[in-house]
Amino acid sequence: MPNPTAAMLVIGDEILSGRTRDANMHFLAGELTKHGVDLREVRVVSDDADAIVEAVDTLRGRFDHVFTSGGIGPTHDDITADCIARAFDAPIDVRDDAREILQAHYDRQGTQINEARLRMARIPEGATLIDNPVSAAPGFTLGNVHVMAGVPQVFQAMVASVLPTITGGDPVLSQTLRIERGEGDIAAPLRELAEAHPDLSFGSYPYIRDGVFGVNVVIRGTDGAALDAAMQRLADAFPGATE
Repeated sequence: MPNPTAAMLVIGDEILSGRTRDANMHFLAGELTKHGVDLREVRVVSDDADAIVEAVDTLRGRFDHVFTSGGIGPTHDDITADCIARAFDAPIDVRDDAREILQAHYDRQGTQINEARLRMARIPEGATLIDNPVSAAPGFTLGNVHVMAGVPQVFQAMVASVLPTITGGDPVLSQTLRIERGEGDIAAPLRELAEAHPDLSFGSYPYIRDGVFGVNVVIRGTDGAALDAAMQRLADAFPGATE
């Protein structure tokens, strides 16, 4: 059986403006790879309700899982929860279990839970909460959409909470061979190798180091024996290449 598929939706004007560098995609891709879930697409959208709803509707129909990051905080521009509710045509309001989590958290801090903080307890009807051991405010899962914070430390904690609830497939393995040749030199043998191993994926990533052109060839797949065989054949074709 093929591995489950996933998409990621990154939400926030700060990403598109260049003010903030997104780190969550890199982290999620690595965790999904280890869990046997294939990340197939990543989109970045602004804090625009129509754009968020359209992207969620498209991605949740195309992939087994959708992971969102950003837009579930206490400020006016945190509109993700409302957009998810709209995409699923679900009511949304402050939910008792989410409110209790926040109340306990702010009681421990000696901080008052005000109207703004209560926004983080607004959960669409039918959703399951995602634990947030870092800052308490929960994410949530509705259908196949997992809604999480944008702050990397919180996002990572939420991913750790979600992954055990997802059935994964075979972990994707990878090996890399560094070849100090241009892509034009390796294209033909690499194509032949890819055609001989349709169960594996082959990526060619050129670089320039100290004025020398080279290519990192990455082979990925779930069959370790096939991966080893393909890598050996590639190494034989380019003596002197290094892993």
